[in-house]
Amino acid sequence: MSIQISPSPIPNSNAVSLTSTLLDRDDYLTGLLNQVTATKTEGWLQELRQGAANWVRHSILPTTREEEWRFTDLSSLRKVQFNVETLHATSLQFDILPEAANSRLVFVNGVYAPELSAVTDLPSGIVVSNFAGLSEVEQQAVQQYLAQAEGAQEVFTALNTAGITDAAVVWVKKNVVVETPIHLVFISGETLTISQPRCLVVAESGSQVTLVEEYVALMLPTPQEGGVYFTNAVTEVWVGDNAQVSHTRVEREGAEAFHIGKTAIAQARDSRYTCHAITLGAKLSRHNLEILQTGEQTQTTLNGLTIISGKQLSDTHSAIALNYPHGTSDQLHKCIVGDHAHAVFNGKVLVPKRAQLTNASQLNRNLLLSSKARVDTKPQLEITADNVKCAHGATVSQLEDDEIFYLQSRGIDENDARKLLINAFAAEIINQIPVPSLREILLNTVNNLKSLTND
Repeated sequence: MSIQISPSPIPNSNAVSLTSTLLDRDDYLTGLLNQVTATKTEGWLQELRQGAANWVRHSILPTTREEEWRFTDLSSLRKVQFNVETLHATSLQFDILPEAANSRLVFVNGVYAPELSAVTDLPSGIVVSNFAGLSEVEQQAVQQYLAQAEGAQEVFTALNTAGITDAAVVWVKKNVVVETPIHLVFISGETLTISQPRCLVVAESGSQVTLVEEYVALMLPTPQEGGVYFTNAVTEVWVGDNAQVSHTRVEREGAEAFHIGKTAIAQARDSRYTCHAITLGAKLSRHNLEILQTGEQTQTTLNGLTIISGKQLSDTHSAIALNYPHGTSDQLHKCIVGDHAHAVFNGKVLVPKRAQLTNASQLNRNLLLSSKARVDTKPQLEITADNVKCAHGATVSQLEDDEIFYLQSRGIDENDARKLLINAFAAEIINQIPVPSLREILLNTVNNLKSLTND
């Protein structure tokens, strides 16, 4: 697999300059760092962690004074002191996808849970394991990719790297086509804990794989119950020449949780990457999605769906760096916002001069279900090439009274009419997920979100 890392192709305004913060240490961030680095490792992994820790020590958490974070206030996170703890894995429950019943890795608070995992139905040529399950040769190969994606010097990403003790690793060998979906489940939810899941996916040239990455809370007696906890997740995906990765990311954290996630993708020549990002849970969530084109003729498809209510805040920031000719990207992100919830979308498409004949489209569609609901949207195109086809846009709307009246005239009550329209809006994204059982779970979840039908 041949992937070249180019210098700083994605402007990362999340990053914090060392020189600007040497005199402005962040005591809260230092406390988090001390928690996640308490467990030591050995060899190259400890060296990697130490380098990230040194960077974090001279960093600060972002504030609303920074452009990239001006709509997402982390002051509520600062009020909570988190600890690192290990849960008892055998008492946990989660949805098992029939298509991936024997191709599943489960991590609890970022630590591998073999009792809940099952990897017995995979073809030769694919490795699905945690660190401890890798051979020495495989661990050496992992060193070439782990924490090597662009954006590593971003405060939450570096904090995750500083605390790595375990990770999910999916490695598909050259020209191997994996028909079975790989299901990665990350469970958190113990009160006042911080967990830092880490995932590395490498698809060598000519390979194909379908991946489901799911973040869920402990199953409790009622959905309203749940502790305050913090999930800080990082996933790196390396897509080789002519390889294909279908990636579904589902975030269903607890009602009082904080979730910060980074997904960094590097696409080599002629590769195809598709991401379906579904955000349903957490009191405050942020997903940074960064795609770096490292060769010509790549295809990138990004589908996103955010459904929030109550006082939830969900922030999606994406950046697509199309650095070579003949690249294609297509992004559709939808938000359904009820009650007093607040959705944020900021999408960048970067097309420098050498990326001629690029075709890029970006659309953010928002549905507000309450007069108190709020959305801040900012689609961006930064183009210096002169022979491209690029478009972007955003819409904000509410349910139309005449559409509701039409359904009522057909014998459907108002509440069910609203629900049908909401489901139809969400189904455009959910129906593109390639795992049927997961589609059904998500459609049922949307259908049962009663708070979305009340103003």
